[in-house]
Amino acid sequence: MTGRRHTRSTFLPVLPRPVKRKAALAAGALVACASLAAGCGVVPGASDAAGDGTVTVMTWAPENTPATNKPGMPAMARAYARWINAHGGLAGRRLNVLTCNEGNDSVAAAKCARRAVKENVVAVVGSYSQYSDSFFPPLEGAGIPYIGGYGVTSAEFTRALSYPVNGGQPALLAGLGKELAPNCGPVALVRPDTIAGDELPALLDAGLKAGGHVPAHDQRAAEDATEYSGQSDLALRRATADPVKRGCVIPALGERTDIFMDSFRRDRESYPGVRTAAVLSSVDQTVVDASGGSSGPYEGSYLTGWYPVASDSRWGSMKKVINAEAFGDNRVDPEDAGVQTTWIAYTVLRAVVDRIGAGEVSADSVRHALDAGLRVDTGGLTPPLRWRLRDTFSAGSFPRLVNADVTLQVVRGGRLEPAAKGFVDLGRTLEDADVN
Repeated sequence: MTGRRHTRSTFLPVLPRPVKRKAALAAGALVACASLAAGCGVVPGASDAAGDGTVTVMTWAPENTPATNKPGMPAMARAYARWINAHGGLAGRRLNVLTCNEGNDSVAAAKCARRAVKENVVAVVGSYSQYSDSFFPPLEGAGIPYIGGYGVTSAEFTRALSYPVNGGQPALLAGLGKELAPNCGPVALVRPDTIAGDELPALLDAGLKAGGHVPAHDQRAAEDATEYSGQSDLALRRATADPVKRGCVIPALGERTDIFMDSFRRDRESYPGVRTAAVLSSVDQTVVDASGGSSGPYEGSYLTGWYPVASDSRWGSMKKVINAEAFGDNRVDPEDAGVQTTWIAYTVLRAVVDRIGAGEVSADSVRHALDAGLRVDTGGLTPPLRWRLRDTFSAGSFPRLVNADVTLQVVRGGRLEPAAKGFVDLGRTLEDADVN
């Protein structure tokens, strides 16, 4: 299914870091963004004519695929555009949002990026793709910044034109490992057999090591499987190998995590008790509800997230926009980490355009504003964000990382609640992580 590749873009300098990944290129690639009618959309009534005072950006994510889907991200982007345009636009300019179905496919991801270049977008904002080797080269060739990606690959924390708003999978997995280390016996990580999945074991192990724990058992699983009985049985056998200390099972299968848990619920009755834990990129409140709430397998589980819980008052502004512009659209769930990330990414875009003021808004001017020390206040949803060189990690595997904070949450009574006050900084742990 996979093979190794060692490619990097030659368009712009890539911050130095050896890279080794498995490449999984899907056959029968989906054609995305070939036209507005085939995977792309535009906010109704918005003009994309150059020089008319319109700011054109793109948001992409996979939709309608047999694996992970993030339809709420482009839907949130379109809702944000409708709202901001109804309230005077971005510093008086109309926001034009193009969307693209990335299709969970390397060829489709590259087509989305090439369309962004063709449409002369000033940035790609609040998007999801695990195919960074496919989409970054076209963007870099045109100098288009990538603002607020979901953080599903480590490349988002190494590429020169990436401006992340969260710590991505690295922070989530490292944070979870560090939290579980003192209380878990054997740990089994069940993760997708994909490019992005190949990076997860080292990240979890970095956190486990920081807590004095041995590495986890690494279990690859098909990203688009319809059942996981074999994987759940193996995970339980590994997690219960120590008769003294209770083990932990960590499913990190994205949208397929709930399918894994269906098998896990049946199989766990034949084994001693184990703990479960997860990251919010795989489990959110809707997954907890679907798995049985307080009577389900996540009750008492710890989860790491990038942001405060969805019930926190700091999400009030986002919820007002959703209620005004996406009411009844079940794709735009305020509890979805993808929707939340898109909101924060567009908060950054708004701050950038405000900084530019009466000047020309272009890919170059957006990059310049970000590189020149723009400080973005997200209302406490993240620490203040800034992407100057001295604000990023100067060493280690993640030189573009500016926010290594995570939140620790726990499922109590079937609801996600804060398990600790404020954010936990994983900076030191990630500096020591070996993901090469």
